[in-house]
Amino acid sequence: MKAFTGYNRGVNLGGWLSQCDHTKERYDTFIKESDFENIANRKFDHVRVPIDYELIQNKDRSFKEEGFKYIEFAITMCRKYKLNMILDLHKTLGYSFDPFHNELGFFESEDYQNNFYLIWDELAKRFGANDDMLSFELLNEVTKKEYCDTWNLISTNCIERIRKIAPNINILIGGYYNNSLEAVRDIAMPYDDKIVYTFHCYDPLLFTHQGAFWIATMDTSFRCDYKMPFKKYDELSQKYLCQAYPSFDAFNMDDCPDANYFETLLDDAIKVALERNVALYCGEYGVIDRADRNEAAKWFKDFHSIMDKYLIGSAVWNYKEMDFEISPEF
Repeated sequence: MKAFTGYNRGVNLGGWLSQCDHTKERYDTFIKESDFENIANRKFDHVRVPIDYELIQNKDRSFKEEGFKYIEFAITMCRKYKLNMILDLHKTLGYSFDPFHNELGFFESEDYQNNFYLIWDELAKRFGANDDMLSFELLNEVTKKEYCDTWNLISTNCIERIRKIAPNINILIGGYYNNSLEAVRDIAMPYDDKIVYTFHCYDPLLFTHQGAFWIATMDTSFRCDYKMPFKKYDELSQKYLCQAYPSFDAFNMDDCPDANYFETLLDDAIKVALERNVALYCGEYGVIDRADRNEAAKWFKDFHSIMDKYLIGSAVWNYKEMDFEISPEF
């Protein structure tokens, strides 16, 4: 399968320029040069850098010169420590994957969509020449399936604009249900040979998000092992997960998850990637820091084995804090 060269094993820098209080103090102190050095020393080959539009836009939508300097800093540090980088627009005016951000109307508003295009025009002008080590990710985690057709039109329009400025940069696109594997088949056909299909994987959600306070029906004291029979996963998922989760019907309900579990989950996405000759990339995956670390290690081992088997690059969530801080061994 086509590989996303240079983006084999990476880490997210969530909480730095996105999902934060957007203060100079946060930008200046959360991630420093020493963090890039540490990431390189831990043998990661790239970082995924989420940004929110507030970093680079004022309320009147004019651009903030000081915000771009943090992106420049990240690129400079990546070059110094021989890392590649994905610049991910995590939130745009009118849209966020997180309903608590109260960003609404993007998929219905031509005005908000035009602002999205202008953001990417500016990012392409400023940073598109770094295509030897930088890639663009258009938007993080489209939520509703009903947005699919509109998102395919928006993403295609955006790529057309970027290509006039940065013809050679890799561009990542994900689909609905928060970059689900299910959505990969419904992502727009690749615009050219520098398109990468991205997905996120936190399955089984009951294990990776055990005790997560932001899931309304989750008991924050709930804990479970990774190697638990699927019938138990199904029973407890119905109890503790208020959101949809992939069915376990494809598996023997007395069995426990293993590498085959992830291979089965990825089966259709892999077929799509082969059919369309496009690289696959997992932009987020990981296990909540409340889980037992030995059990988490088993999860990571199984997941990584399938990523490596099919040459699928990935970036773990998250380097620091954000309820998913990675342990040294991961």
